[in-house]
Amino acid sequence: MLRLLGGLKDYLKWQPISTDSAVFRLHNLFTTAMLMACSLVVTATQYVGNPIQCIVNGLPTHPINTYCWITSTFTMPDAFQRQVGVEVAHPGVANDFGNEDAKKYYTYYQWVCFVLFFQACLCYVPKWLWDNWEGGLIRCLVTGLNVGICKEDDKCKQKKVLMDYFIAHIKRHNTYAVRYWFCEALCLVNIIGQLYLMNRFFDGEFMSYGLRVLTFSEESQEERVDPMVYVFPRVTKCTFHKFGPTGTIQKHDSLCILPLNIVNEKTYIVIWFWFIILATLLTFLVIYRVIIILMPALRPKLFRARNRMVPLEVAEDISRNTDIGDWWVLYMLGRNMDPLIFKEVVTELSKKIQTAASNIQ
Repeated sequence: MLRLLGGLKDYLKWQPISTDSAVFRLHNLFTTAMLMACSLVVTATQYVGNPIQCIVNGLPTHPINTYCWITSTFTMPDAFQRQVGVEVAHPGVANDFGNEDAKKYYTYYQWVCFVLFFQACLCYVPKWLWDNWEGGLIRCLVTGLNVGICKEDDKCKQKKVLMDYFIAHIKRHNTYAVRYWFCEALCLVNIIGQLYLMNRFFDGEFMSYGLRVLTFSEESQEERVDPMVYVFPRVTKCTFHKFGPTGTIQKHDSLCILPLNIVNEKTYIVIWFWFIILATLLTFLVIYRVIIILMPALRPKLFRARNRMVPLEVAEDISRNTDIGDWWVLYMLGRNMDPLIFKEVVTELSKKIQTAASNIQ
């Protein structure tokens, strides 16, 4: 298991140059790695161990296990409310054979490992898009300026390259910023969409899954029903038909134990809480981006909050004389450059932009 999960550590390694926000990385890196790890754990449990064990009389066990695993097993939902050991043998397991409509069939647990992998791929899409669109711009502009202790000649050369680039490409970075904010919004759409799809995947039981688990411990012992057992039953029933010696159809009822659902229920309770937290963070992040776009007066304060060494009047000049895309690129540079060097660059750049603007006028 450690060897399976060990490959994910390279995916989560620290990057010296950051081109996105912390919440963006939580979605693209941490959530992708978490879902991939869950998929590997469920896959290893499913194929290394025995995912199902059925009890049946008069038939070989292995064929019954295989049949019940590849088809589906069922419970009786109303039997979850009955007293275990007195009215029913296990939660959801009753002898109401006649009412087919009352049976709840479980067909999704075979697909959990594949669905988790698909979810991980969906969480990686915004990062893949942004990496292709970003094209290494920030890394190229920051090269050599993210370390305060460097040769003065090298520093001056790179500062000149950076400022020449900005003067030549001023007011041409709006697409850069819009693409990044689109990827952040795509993260929110992805999480909300996955919550909806998981709810459909689990027959409408997932949206309230975490809340029911939280309230489970507060209910009285006589009345409470474990929601994890209801969504991921540990004991189910399976019906197998075969021909008898004289050609008549015989029905064999078996009791099936699903050890894999112990892993599934813990996996999805973690996913439920994490997705709710992440959806909340992404919602606030998207609102924050909208505020930045609609309130230009806020940008100088945010710019100076990124680096207190930058004078407020310089931050105001930069915000006033550049488009929001230019402002965003400089804001991202402030996250990656040495603070003292960034102050020098922004101060000189402000003067050059003002000079260029006056020459045009």
